Amino acid sequence: MTQAQSVPLGTRKVERLPIAALIALFTAGFITTLTEALPAGVLPQMSAALGVSESVAGQTVTIYAAATMLTAIPFSVATSNWPRRHLLIAALGGFLAANLITALSLDYTITMIARFLAGAASGVAWSLLGGYAQRITPDALKGRAMAFAFAGTPVALSLGVPVGAFLGQIVGWQSTFGIMTIITALLIVWTLWKLPNVPGQKLGDRLPLRHLLRIKGLRTILIVTGVYVLAHTILYTYIAPVLAGVGLADQVQWILLDFGIASIVSIWLTGLFVDRHHRRLVVSSTVFFGAAAIALTLWSGSPVIDYIAVAAWGLAFGGAATLFQGALMSASGEHADAAQPLMVTMWNGGIGLGGLIGGILLAGLGTGSLLLAVAVLVAFTVVVVIFARTHAFPPYGTRG
Repeated sequence: MTQAQSVPLGTRKVERLPIAALIALFTAGFITTLTEALPAGVLPQMSAALGVSESVAGQTVTIYAAATMLTAIPFSVATSNWPRRHLLIAALGGFLAANLITALSLDYTITMIARFLAGAASGVAWSLLGGYAQRITPDALKGRAMAFAFAGTPVALSLGVPVGAFLGQIVGWQSTFGIMTIITALLIVWTLWKLPNVPGQKLGDRLPLRHLLRIKGLRTILIVTGVYVLAHTILYTYIAPVLAGVGLADQVQWILLDFGIASIVSIWLTGLFVDRHHRRLVVSSTVFFGAAAIALTLWSGSPVIDYIAVAAWGLAFGGAATLFQGALMSASGEHADAAQPLMVTMWNGGIGLGGLIGGILLAGLGTGSLLLAVAVLVAFTVVVVIFARTHAFPPYGTRG
């Protein structure tokens, strides 16, 4: 009998996540998303201070997303050969300047210019996160590292925005953006200290956009992502007037906290099961969101139903960034870095259109139309995901 050779404990290579470096990427994602979504938590105060209606103030979300959508691909191509840490620092500098201007401005036009600058910085930051996390992590831990980096998005929505809404009531919405400026400055220092630099991509190695879109399953993933985020943004941006319409205006921060707690649970569950049950999680995410939208549409006058439905919505959304991003990276394979800006564009296209369409519906047809639109959009994603099992969202281990 041949005895198995053992490896001495002192010589075993222990692979670990680069936690300090991933904290920088996590926080960058957190700041990117919180800067984008914070107006949802302070919309009444912000609209009053700027002298515009809530639907017009909601366009501060729209212009941010539009800037991200318009700049993500051009900036990614133009800076593809930049060292990654240099590029991230440049993006964080954009956030610092934009949030500082927002904190000081009481002019709607100046605020909108600052929000456009922040959106452009977001396009750069979002295009970096997934690939950067994988490049600084051992092969066996790359998926977990990506989930860590992208967790900043749901954490910002689940905890950051409710806390921002609370701070907006206590210290004012401008001071809340001032706090964001300070956090960004601290992150720049942490990034320079703890995040290793990695080289950019050689110009000749990048696959042209028209070839990327021919990759099987990629267009389906992008469409589902865009529609899903569109539905989420309509509901999330205008949750305050929706709740006010059913007599729950004083419950906004608690409803957002309910969403946040459920989202945190979703992040944890996604991290546990995404490697083995990716497709099931994507289907569950769309179905849970659809059930929540239907419940809010039909029974939104009941506080109990509202809290349960919003919790289901949080469970659906918490892991969505990781799930859709994982599907994109799996489908695009070696071209994942080049495909990242496409995801950024679709994600923020959904956000931009959500703010715009939601504002039009709110001003023209009232809050009931918002809920109906969300239900229809999510129903579409459920149907597409269920049938897209060959290339876009295949069962684990079946992708060719």
